[in-house]
Amino acid sequence: MSEPHDPQDSTQRLPTAEPTPAGDVRTRDASASGSSPRPAPVKAPGGRAGRFWSGRRVPAALVALVVLGGAGLLLYDVAAVRADHPAMEWRRSLADDLASRHLDDVWVLAGSAAAAAVGLWLLLLALTPGLRAVLPMRREHAGVRAGLDRTAAALVLRDRAVEVAGVQSVRVKTGRRKATVRAVSHFRELDDVRADLATALGTGIEELGLAKPPGLSVHVRRPAKKG
Repeated sequence: MSEPHDPQDSTQRLPTAEPTPAGDVRTRDASASGSSPRPAPVKAPGGRAGRFWSGRRVPAALVALVVLGGAGLLLYDVAAVRADHPAMEWRRSLADDLASRHLDDVWVLAGSAAAAAVGLWLLLLALTPGLRAVLPMRREHAGVRAGLDRTAAALVLRDRAVEVAGVQSVRVKTGRRKATVRAVSHFRELDDVRADLATALGTGIEELGLAKPPGLSVHVRRPAKKG
């Protein structure tokens, strides 16, 4: 004669969570073996991840000092003339020189070209973000921005590259659009080493979390012969 089933003695295995290489969390039911993982809902992105803007403190300070010094000197000379004192020698010489020179004079053209070049340089600084050494990362949450230094990104990729079998030494240069890898392999076929480097570094670039992952260029060669 069978005993009555006690519901308190039975246990129910709860779903567990496991991380995936993409960084999201997928749930699986431990009681259902062989079932495919079900992806969890992906959060909405936190907005456009643009480049970081530089403060341009040094150019702004230099321009402010030049303008302040010139304006102060000119104001002092004008005030001295208003007080019945003679104008400074440099202002009289500059006025006479500008009145006597023609527009096609070499010095007038050179001064105009220099002033135009400085003006274009200042406009370029004002309209471009700067901070080329900082790579913007993906924005997962609104109001939060992060950046990765290009040198740090190169070090991470170099550590990934030296773990590949056959790599003796490696140099990595990371730019905003392309990451260039130059490796030296002392054994194994160069094509095999190049393929493994491309796979490992491609995964490494994805795991950096950059908003615009750079392209990858891999170069592998044999060490130089001594003597």
